[in-house]
Formats: sequence, structure tokens, C-alpha cells
Amino acid sequence: MAKSKRDERNALLRYEKERRKNILAQPGAYPFVLVLDHLKSGFNVPKIFRSAEAFGAAAVHLINVPPFDPAPAKGSFRKVPAVFHDDFASCYQQLTEAGYQLFRLAPDAAQSLCNAQLPANSAFILGHEEFGCSFDPADYPAIQSLSIPQYGSVQSLNVSIAASLVMYEYVRQHRV
Repeated sequence: MAKSKRDERNALLRYEKERRKNILAQPGAYPFVLVLDHLKSGFNVPKIFRSAEAFGAAAVHLINVPPFDPAPAKGSFRKVPAVFHDDFASCYQQLTEAGYQLFRLAPDAAQSLCNAQLPANSAFILGHEEFGCSFDPADYPAIQSLSIPQYGSVQSLNVSIAASLVMYEYVRQHRV
């Protein structure tokens, strides 16, 4: 077996093992959640779990996210509850019924994260870095869009960095 195939197989085995342990995960110190909408598995998803644990997230919802190597999460995938969804509609329904206000991070949003008052039950949607969210925002008018101020010419951030910034701002506003 070629090394890359063996590495992929080992990563998949780690994922399955850690996903079984995730059943025992407990919510963090804060009630906010992250929604990872069709993210590429790569390194971003486990890094987001690592930051979610550091910032005390209640859960991470994954919408159609393929298996990923949990090693970069440094054990956080087993500590932060993961909720798996096949589509955005089921995630939206579950979170709105639980009283969450949903926020979509988008570089073109008029409202800045820095000026937003984030309620205790906030859910932050992070879409695919290239394609954005899997849904049409017009179909979900209750979802507010937020941007992270940027002053360079790139106008986009790595999704794991954006997730960390929004979690930092949430915790800054809601320190326990």
C-alpha cells in the first residue's frame, strides 16, 4: 500500500475512533455554536474544533462535511459535541427551535462583527471558502450576515481564522 493511501486509511480510522468518543463530549462554558456548512475536511475542520474547545463552544454542527483527520484538533474533537446534518434546512430548524439567532459570516456583509451585539444563544455559520454557504440567504431572512473588517486587498480569511475571530468576539462580549 502506498504511503499516501496508508496515511488516508489511518486518518479515516482515527476519525471513526474519535467520532465514537465524541458521543461523550460535553458543551463548553458558553452556549454559542458553530455551523460548518460544506467545508472541505482538510485541516480547517479539526483546527476549528481545537479553537471551539479553547473558546468554550457548546457544539459544532457539521453539514455534509466529509470525514477528516482529527489529529490537528489535538484531542478537541472528542471534547466538543459534534452534531451531524445532511443539509442546512435540518440544522436551521434544530437551532431555531432551540432559540438560537443565526449569523452568517460573509465578506460582503454590511454589518461588522465588531459592531454586532451577539445574543447568548448565537450560532455562527461558516461556509465553504470558495463557494460560500450551501443555501440561498434569501430563503432564510432571519439569518443576519456579519463581516470581519479587513483592510488589505485579499478581502477573505482562512475559515479557521474567521471562526477563531468570531468566537473571540463572542467570548469578549459574554465573559463568564
